[in-house]
Amino acid sequence: MKIYFAGSIRGGRTDAALYQRMIAAMKQHHHLVLTEHIGDLSLSMLEQKEDADERIYQQDIAWLLESDILIAECTCPSLGVGYELAYAEAHEKLVHIFYNSERSALSAMLRGNSYFTVHPYATEEQLFDQLEEIIS
Repeated sequence: MKIYFAGSIRGGRTDAALYQRMIAAMKQHHHLVLTEHIGDLSLSMLEQKEDADERIYQQDIAWLLESDILIAECTCPSLGVGYELAYAEAHEKLVHIFYNSERSALSAMLRGNSYFTVHPYATEEQLFDQLEEIIS
């Protein structure tokens, strides 16, 4: 299975370590995570150069089209992740959205859209149990 993992970069890197653990869990099942750089703790929103924007867009769209499923962690709001979710829906990709319901309120545009499978969680144990059901 080819997984497109979506998580905040320019919207904030608060959950980068969590992204890294989620990606590691997916890879343990021998799935290809096309966007494993999202979990790179050295990736900084400040290092992103505007001259790279078009290249990033083109690469991300190619990965989205290649993927079998999009798994997003949306506790930290991100315009880019929102765009990726809409693009995945438009191209009929399977989409699972995770968010920590103790820390964040997920947008009604996501929760209200029956196309998306939304997974609220309060603890990481709950998150990883739900993730395991999807990837195993």
